[in-house]
Amino acid sequence: MEYIHVPVLRDECINALNINPEGTYLDCTLGAGGHSCCILQRLTTGRLIGIDKDKDAIKHCEYEFRNYGDKMLIVQDDYKNAIEVLNNNGIGNVDGVLMDLGISSWQIDNYDRGFSYMHDGPLDMRMNVEQRLSAYEVVNNYSVEKLTDIIYKYGDEEYAKRIAQGIELQRRFGEIKSTLDLVKIIDDAVPQSYHKRGHVAKKTFQAIRIEVNQEMEGLREIVQKLIDRLNPQGRIVIISFHSLEDKTVKDCFRDNAIDCICPKDFPICICGHRAKVKIITKKPIIASFEELMKNSRAGSAKLRVAQRL
Repeated sequence: MEYIHVPVLRDECINALNINPEGTYLDCTLGAGGHSCCILQRLTTGRLIGIDKDKDAIKHCEYEFRNYGDKMLIVQDDYKNAIEVLNNNGIGNVDGVLMDLGISSWQIDNYDRGFSYMHDGPLDMRMNVEQRLSAYEVVNNYSVEKLTDIIYKYGDEEYAKRIAQGIELQRRFGEIKSTLDLVKIIDDAVPQSYHKRGHVAKKTFQAIRIEVNQEMEGLREIVQKLIDRLNPQGRIVIISFHSLEDKTVKDCFRDNAIDCICPKDFPICICGHRAKVKIITKKPIIASFEELMKNSRAGSAKLRVAQRL
């Protein structure tokens, strides 16, 4: 299957990075390289480091960027290990960081990866196929209580408990093995009126995917570490697709943009905290009408930008 992905908010991201042709940039979520390609085109003596934990993405980008030589360094790893990647390759501070926290179109459309609720496939949903935890493990082995919590917290699903109970009931008759098996359980668990709000499985699949790939785990910590590795005037650009992700990014940017973080009732500052960034986007940038017409998956994307002081 050809690796194709339409980069979300591509032009907005590239403009927000305010690229220095001689600078060093980090693409934490390389994917098919759509954003990275635009960055590379603007570099002269600069350098780009691209990270992705999906080996198919790495293989694709190694071929696509084979002619860039030392200007492009590609590393298979989790973006949460970005600091270690920089350290292991003798790279200090950078002039810009890009993070696209969404799943790629190729992963969704490759039904063998198990991300799609529209087509049948194995219950997988691993971005890194070498990791142990998969959607199969979550669906077949998690308790009702844990499933309910995950589906509600990560999917904002009001029928989380009913869906979790439906999963448990089905497990009594045998393993749940395929994506469409799970869709059928979800469909049976929610009221008929729910179909008017969109696909009944969308929120549950999102929640399970987030759990499988531990997408919320350590997000704030790595954003903070990346802010600390920015050169003065360097920018960090983050696209999120989930309200919890967006809130985490927003809060981290906000906390780094203020001087004192002491409780408001303290008469004087004792924390010694000083602002590290200026927030460029007071409100998140969202996809234009034109982009949404071409790529409906950009509908939930929110782009936030901060600049190192």
